[in-house]
Amino acid sequence: MFISRIKADSGDRSPYGNFWFEPVSGRTASGARVSPDRALQLPVVFACVRVLAESFGVLPMRLYRTTNGKKKPVLQHWLLDLLGKRPNKWQTPFEWREMMQGHLALRGNGYNQMLTDRRGNITDLIPLHPDRVKIELLNTGGDFNYRYRYTDRFGHEQIFAREELWHIRGLSSDGIAGMSPIELARESVGLGLAAQEYGARFFQNDAKPGGGWIEFPGNFKDKSARDTFRESFQAAQTGLNRGKVAVLEFGMKFHELGLTNKDSQFLEARQFQVGDIARMFRIPPHLVGDLSKATFSNIEQQSLDFVIYTMTPWAERWESSIETTLLLSEDADIEVEHDFAGLLRGDQAARSAYYHNGILDGWLTRNEARASENMEPIDGLDEPLRPLNMVEESDANVQQPVPPTTQKSDPNPNENENDQ
Repeated sequence: MFISRIKADSGDRSPYGNFWFEPVSGRTASGARVSPDRALQLPVVFACVRVLAESFGVLPMRLYRTTNGKKKPVLQHWLLDLLGKRPNKWQTPFEWREMMQGHLALRGNGYNQMLTDRRGNITDLIPLHPDRVKIELLNTGGDFNYRYRYTDRFGHEQIFAREELWHIRGLSSDGIAGMSPIELARESVGLGLAAQEYGARFFQNDAKPGGGWIEFPGNFKDKSARDTFRESFQAAQTGLNRGKVAVLEFGMKFHELGLTNKDSQFLEARQFQVGDIARMFRIPPHLVGDLSKATFSNIEQQSLDFVIYTMTPWAERWESSIETTLLLSEDADIEVEHDFAGLLRGDQAARSAYYHNGILDGWLTRNEARASENMEPIDGLDEPLRPLNMVEESDANVQQPVPPTTQKSDPNPNENENDQ
């Protein structure tokens, strides 16, 4: 049993072309064929995928090890070198992360072949195109298992066991393969592609509605004569003859179609598709160039929502997959986290207030604030301040001497009592 994906038709019909090794894309009710690569021809889809892929590509990855309840950063580890410096021999870390997140956004799955050394450490991650990977369920006597069947660009087939591939899944309905957002929303994407193609044909036709009808006060001799006239008239007004003056005889009159783009709400339909597809990827419209409903007061909140509700779940999906698949058993105490500080940085005034309050409240050191601004540390600024009197923590436990009292003692303590 195979679990396959809808493919993108590259148009290459050569013996080594993608056409012969991938399934056929699906046709929508609008008449447009929709596949992941075909969907990228719609600008809003390309913009959404770029936002997701590039935003994730710039996120730094951190490793932390928890010891005695304390969380400490891990600065040297083979996983940091693999994912942060050289995932394979031809891609930079940003290019590799950008591509893998693009695969997830468009197809719901990301695949990498894991090459290891003698100690079991992963040395290279070889990306595999999701359209060329099929998941084959295995009947192993009641035990659930599956493997991967991969066809390379030369037509060679290769079979991988589950342990040989790193499979990152998007939202899945069976726990085996992720669901492609483009497949699930193919009707919405197809409507956008159809509207885009209609607009191109409209301007190709000199921005005039195509077609019309001819009023003829008489009668044609038979159907053959009517068809002959229609074909000759079309030949005289299309192709190289488009735009030439038409000459009608026998009292004929030509009437253009009365339906205009305004009547069909063409612009409104195209504008709606932008928001509809951005909603599918959970991208704020202003990030894909739609500022129709944006204001200075809500753009900042929408950008924050993008980090919290869009990028954070994607980062958690990557982190849990890395911890489950890539880390060895002796690294079970290591946690993987992505640093969102760069995406959450506000303007200069907001950052200044953030650092100021953190330092005065004692939960942020002055060197940590300098590190956040890519500044070198200064000796003596590694201790937090105590909020009460702003002294360093090491000096806070030193008992201050009690100053002597300046009140004079009463030489006759009972004198006032006698007066009363």
